[in-house]
Amino acid sequence: MQACTALAFNLRRKTEFLVALADYSIKCFDTETKELVSWMRGHDSSVSSISVHGSGRYAITTSADTAQLWDLDTFQRKRKLNVRQSVGIQKVFFLPLSNTILSCFKDNSVFAWEFDTLHCKYQLPTPVEGSVLLYKVFAVTRDGRIFVAGGKSNHLHLWCLESKQLIRIIQMPAEVRAVRHLEFLPDSFDGGSNQVLGVLSQDNIMRFIHIGTCKLLFVIGSHEEGISTATASPNGRYIASVMENGSLNLYSVQALTQEGNKPPPPMFKVVEDWAKCTSKANKLTRVTSGRSEQPLKSKGSIIQTRLLNLQANTSLENKENELPGGLNKKRLRALLKGFGEYPAKYRMFVWRSLLQLPENHLAFSSLIDKGTHSAFVNIQNEYPIKSRKLLRVLQRTLSALAHWSAIFAETPYIPLLAFPFVKLFQNNQLICFEVVATVVVNFCQHWFEYFPNPPVNVLSMMENVLAHHDKELLQHLIKCNVTSQVYAWPLLETLFSEVLTREEWLKVFDNIFSNHPSYFLMIVVAYIICSRAPLLHCNQTRDFEYFFHHRNNLDINVVIKEAYHLMEATPLDIHPQRMLDDFIPLTKGQYPVFNKYPEFIVDYQTRELERIRQDEIEYLRERQLAHELEAKAQERKAEDEAWYRKQELLREAEEQRRKMLLVEEEKLAEQRQRLAAVKRELKVKELQFLDASRRRFLKYQQDQRQMELKRLDDEIARKASMREQETAAIVQDVEVRRMELESQRQLFEQHLIKDQEAVTKEMEEEVDAHRRRVDLEDHLVQRLMEIDREENQKAQIVAEEHLAKAEQKRIDTDWRLQALHKLRRDDQDREKRYEEIAKLLQDNRVKEAELLKAVREAEEKKREEVIQKKAQLEEEQKAAAAADEHRKQFLEDKMNDALELAEKLQREDGYFERLCDLKAGRPERGVELQQVPRSGNICLNDLSASESSSHRLYLCVPSGREPVPSRAPMQLLLPACALGFPAAPPQEWDLLPHSQRLERSLQNTVSHSAFSTQGTHRELLP
Repeated sequence: MQACTALAFNLRRKTEFLVALADYSIKCFDTETKELVSWMRGHDSSVSSISVHGSGRYAITTSADTAQLWDLDTFQRKRKLNVRQSVGIQKVFFLPLSNTILSCFKDNSVFAWEFDTLHCKYQLPTPVEGSVLLYKVFAVTRDGRIFVAGGKSNHLHLWCLESKQLIRIIQMPAEVRAVRHLEFLPDSFDGGSNQVLGVLSQDNIMRFIHIGTCKLLFVIGSHEEGISTATASPNGRYIASVMENGSLNLYSVQALTQEGNKPPPPMFKVVEDWAKCTSKANKLTRVTSGRSEQPLKSKGSIIQTRLLNLQANTSLENKENELPGGLNKKRLRALLKGFGEYPAKYRMFVWRSLLQLPENHLAFSSLIDKGTHSAFVNIQNEYPIKSRKLLRVLQRTLSALAHWSAIFAETPYIPLLAFPFVKLFQNNQLICFEVVATVVVNFCQHWFEYFPNPPVNVLSMMENVLAHHDKELLQHLIKCNVTSQVYAWPLLETLFSEVLTREEWLKVFDNIFSNHPSYFLMIVVAYIICSRAPLLHCNQTRDFEYFFHHRNNLDINVVIKEAYHLMEATPLDIHPQRMLDDFIPLTKGQYPVFNKYPEFIVDYQTRELERIRQDEIEYLRERQLAHELEAKAQERKAEDEAWYRKQELLREAEEQRRKMLLVEEEKLAEQRQRLAAVKRELKVKELQFLDASRRRFLKYQQDQRQMELKRLDDEIARKASMREQETAAIVQDVEVRRMELESQRQLFEQHLIKDQEAVTKEMEEEVDAHRRRVDLEDHLVQRLMEIDREENQKAQIVAEEHLAKAEQKRIDTDWRLQALHKLRRDDQDREKRYEEIAKLLQDNRVKEAELLKAVREAEEKKREEVIQKKAQLEEEQKAAAAADEHRKQFLEDKMNDALELAEKLQREDGYFERLCDLKAGRPERGVELQQVPRSGNICLNDLSASESSSHRLYLCVPSGREPVPSRAPMQLLLPACALGFPAAPPQEWDLLPHSQRLERSLQNTVSHSAFSTQGTHRELLP
């Protein structure tokens, strides 16, 4: 069963309502089905209020640290408002008849929020100076225009929410020090602008005032019957209030306004014989708590007070057994004997009735206002309680007892005695104080007469009872040197709280409060007697002490029955009832004076304690002053030492830095020396490596030169042998061809016409072949030029990179110039040129030897020579290119003339006669003419080697036709190097067939180009 912290009705589904519980959750119940509809969680502290929107679909729950908006259709949380812990939330609620949410915080700030967008609409300004109060409670009129706030003051602030201004400050009477609750009283005819405001103050009295005239209209509640909380009905006709004593009162507003501020008196009292009063009581409305309440009556009726007459035969015993609240002590005892305990639901109410608590609010408030007593300022050090709330209530209760009577400030066991009741009544400090005071006055009689010693007289009474009922056990305790201060006093000073559980303790005090105060002593003796078996087995004092300070395996019902047996069986001469007074409740209005203790001892102890406390305070002050002076001296000394230490550290650091700099400089000098030595070594190694590389490269070039010469010699020998073999084969082919020509001569005349067409076709083919050869020659010449250009570039790079390469480039340039001159010479002097090449190579070797010796002496001179040679080479290349262009043009012109002459000869008469003459004269001109195949082609032939480097171009025609030189001789004086054909004996060349001659000339041209290229590469080598 959990406590309820807030309630809310008027949901969209009228049968449902919301309940906030102590476990920080909110539950929704249905009144028809009596079932749980939903369970909402999300708060970390108890919910203080629940506000429902006018549509009933949304609700806002507020706790100390957060406010949460819930959708009551889905029971899901929509939004959450978090604030800083230092600020805190007082209340968040919906304004009536609007979509505005008002949030009030503990720093007196009030914000208005738009419900749909949750944007801040406005903030109420800070109140004027002198009127600031801590807002705790709030109220709003039904039309949502007036907002009232109150707190720890007798002032009320009235705000106009339309103008956002503070319009009025209402001051309540002087007896009002704080406002606990505000409630507007609705009126059916004011249109929601409520004018009557109910103010519940700290004295539990609710005053109703008119906010317009500031007049007090009426008051409900009193100091004796205080109001805990109250609310008004929606139509404003009735006011329901929950009283401090647990009863529920219902007031008629109409009757209150007619009879002034006087609350309605009780209508009846509950008596024991309820059955006899049934006929009269049925005419009135009754409240289950037994409190008076007014009957329901029509509007305009006058309140009448009627008391039910008691029966004439009511005895004096019934009057003594009657208790406040309509209870009867005799019937409660019968109920207690039947069930062993009171119902837990009504136990507190029964206790308050049995103890007849006066509920002196003013007297208790005066004791509380005196503050914490000096004896209990540091109680948390002696009793470290985990719950701060419980510790605070215990401190306030003990301080109130100490202010009530000085003995309680000096009594060391008073916290142990009061703690069970503090824990039980921690939510109502007034009831807690009065219960403890009642217990001390009635159940602790004669305890303080021997202060500061334990109550020897009370312990002697219990020892006499124990001796009468169990002498053996008492003899055992005396034998073990265990006195009543060991086996009885621990139970008395702690009120059994150390040896019983909560349920057992409540059951015991149900019986104690229902009987004479002597029963409390009897139940101690009964506990000792019921523990007879384990006590007889104990022999040491510490075992007994442990037994009476810890829980034991004991049936409390047996102890209670034994206590009742002792109450009845104990003789009157030793019965505690003879020494103890009957129960006397606390007086109403003011608490009784408690001085049943040796006042001189207490006063002396109080004075001594006060003197000691003052001396201690003075000593602490002086010690604090001395500590401060010592701390300052130590601080100054520490600062001086720190300064000197810092200076010393700086000096040491400076000296250390200076040494480090010297060491680093020495290391740097050594490193520089080592680096210089390493650089010198690297330079020497680099020079040695370069010299070795140069020597190795020169040796490599010499080896390459030797290999190239050897390869050229082998190539020359191979080509010579191949030429001899080809010559022998050609001679044989010529002989065979002659025989073939003799055999074909007869057939030639028969196919003359065909031959004529073939000759025409062959002439065209020869022209095409001539063109192809010219293109091939041009391509070869371009290739030679590109090769020369590439070699020049390579030679230039080699010359720039190294001196030896530059010298080699000069030699290569000379070689190329000589090669160009040699190409212009007669190709027939091949052997002579070979000799010149060998001689040139020999000269190059001599020059290389000379250059290697003088390379360091004439470096600049040779570079200039290289530049001059390159310029000369470029001029020669330009001249060669011009000559090549001129040769191409000349060849084209001569070929055109030859073609025209051939066409003319075909049209001349006597073609066959000239052909016969040609055949007859062939043997004599064998040296001059070349032997051509039958097909006949235009070709270039080499002339006699004795002529001055020139060639003649002959136009060869088929057999039987007179050769062209006989009638129109044409000589083309062309350089052999331009045509690219090697010089060969005419005899060998004329004996070859046309196809073989063309193939041979191409091979020789390629070989000559390769020879020139190889020679160039050979000369590039150093």
